[in-house]
Amino acid sequence: MTRQKTIGSIMEMKSRGASTIGVIESGDEEVKALLDDSIEVPVHVADILTPLIYVIPLQLFAYWMAVERGCDPDRPRNLAKSVTVE
Repeated sequence: MTRQKTIGSIMEMKSRGASTIGVIESGDEEVKALLDDSIEVPVHVADILTPLIYVIPLQLFAYWMAVERGCDPDRPRNLAKSVTVE
């Protein structure tokens, strides 16, 4: 997704009354101004490592949202154990 499409999506969500939270590069004031809340990650990272830098804050966000909602992140409901034998 291009930057302009992402900005357009944020603006569309805001126009519909949504709260927006984003993981952005440090210093990206244009996108930060559009978001209600943001998590900033370092910019000076090799492109190949960028996904790893973004995944960590997203995992922590998901963990703490589950805890806040009273869910046990280590025991998600509707998760069934399965075994695949070849």
